[in-house]
Amino acid sequence: MATAQLTEQTYLPEQVENLERFHDFLASHVAPNHASTARYMLTGPKAHDQVEVPAEMHRVLLQVVEALLAGKAVTVAPRSMTLTTQQAADLLNISRPTVVKLIEDGEIPCERPGHRRQLRLSDVLEYRERRRQQQYETLFSSEVPVDEDDDPQAVLEALKEARHAVAAKRRARAAAL
Repeated sequence: MATAQLTEQTYLPEQVENLERFHDFLASHVAPNHASTARYMLTGPKAHDQVEVPAEMHRVLLQVVEALLAGKAVTVAPRSMTLTTQQAADLLNISRPTVVKLIEDGEIPCERPGHRRQLRLSDVLEYRERRRQQQYETLFSSEVPVDEDDDPQAVLEALKEARHAVAAKRRARAAAL
């Protein structure tokens, strides 16, 4: 199998009018009613010259086309399946010492084939998703219903109580570790 050189490449949103029809086709075949039966094909110039496009690649194409139509540049950057602590920190948008602490606390597994820690990309992405879900749960747990007729001071007091409850939950979780 011949492969192109794996380098980072950025694509600019040029001639987006040609992408609108392509986007409409891709988007129309994402609906849940197409999920079990949808098959995507790329065809070549010869008869019966075709290959099936996996559903994951269909989602990638849709995301790229949507970004280009929104006037954004798209960068395709091949990544290794293993990361250094610095690469993981960059991906998570946190400091390297924080990544080391997460490893030591057992939040992200790592391997040490030599002197340096190596993290699997899938583990780092899984941690990022867990953290995102925890953040959403925290936001939803601190939700306070507000009506136009509510007293602003009472709303502030309710928000303060919700923040205290969330902080107590966080402390209890940290103490359990």
